[in-house]
Amino acid sequence: MPSLVRDTWLVFQRSMLLTLRNPTWVAVGLAQPLYYLLLFAPLLKNVRAPGMAGGDAAFAFFIPGLLTQLALFGTLFVGFGLIGELRDGVIERMRVTPVSRFALLLGRALRDVVILVVQAIVLVVISIPFGLSVHFGPLLLVLCLMVLLALLGASVSYAVALILKSEDALAPLANGVAMPILLLSGVFLPMAAAPGWLQGISHANPLRYAVDAARDLFAGHITTNAVYEAAIILLALTVASVIWAARRFARSVS
Repeated sequence: MPSLVRDTWLVFQRSMLLTLRNPTWVAVGLAQPLYYLLLFAPLLKNVRAPGMAGGDAAFAFFIPGLLTQLALFGTLFVGFGLIGELRDGVIERMRVTPVSRFALLLGRALRDVVILVVQAIVLVVISIPFGLSVHFGPLLLVLCLMVLLALLGASVSYAVALILKSEDALAPLANGVAMPILLLSGVFLPMAAAPGWLQGISHANPLRYAVDAARDLFAGHITTNAVYEAAIILLALTVASVIWAARRFARSVS
């Protein structure tokens, strides 16, 4: 275990240093939700839909959706960088070192988690002048959900990247998966406004549970069924995805 922690920290340091040297991806990842916040969220003040409040409360409805969108698009595409490392022989050179194969995943995923948490905090702080009410306890729980989403998305992205080994194959697959997941999560409008068949499909979408839980938490409701369901579902999927991705790393570098 000590060696795993040490190796994870070393891989995290290297990955974070590379990111800080070229922070364009971080800025672009934060820019898109800011566009929605500044240009789209004000329109929601006059919108009335089942399960949705208007006025300043519209931001309490919309910000949780933006956070989950940030988690999805901020991690589902991290595999592109790994493919570049595969092509440049970085992973092959790591193969001859005693570094833990599990740490090769965890170190990179930890970098992705840190970036996402920083972006989420910035987004929440910017939203406060728009009327968003924030309480420390519920916000901390929302950030925990974001951490699980980040680990889930990053692990899946890295595992798929190790399988495909091509940006040309990963790009359409990631976009093709991300868009329906986003639309069926209720990020923009509550799924309560959707027809029954669409609501049924959305229940198979784990992102929907994260969105519903985040909205309950921002409303100050900590012990709701949505929060419990999101915690259980995301934790189970995250553990499964981390194990799967770690095994893919082991196969690819052994």
